[in-house]
Amino acid sequence: MSKRNCWEVKKCGREPGGAREHDLGACPAAVNIYAEGINHGNKGGRSCWALAGTMCGGNIQGSFAIKYSDCSQCEFFNQVKAEEGVMYKTGENIKDIIKSRLVS
Repeated sequence: MSKRNCWEVKKCGREPGGAREHDLGACPAAVNIYAEGINHGNKGGRSCWALAGTMCGGNIQGSFAIKYSDCSQCEFFNQVKAEEGVMYKTGENIKDIIKSRLVS
């Protein structure tokens, strides 16, 4: 079974070509090429909690520091953590990986 991305699980419709992309814009998790492969995701699809501008509870969220307490309660967040096990990349790991890719 392949590991699913947040937009496949949460059904937000903000992925490219999604039902809500035109109204709300493409989600940063669905288009961030620097997050590709993190936690085995397509773009930032399995690291959405570390990316500003993703959606939760029908609202577009802010930065990682602001939204982390909500994200840590999310079913999808905890699913990714369980599926990745010891290879799970934390929010801080994700930020460091993206930062290193930006300067490369």
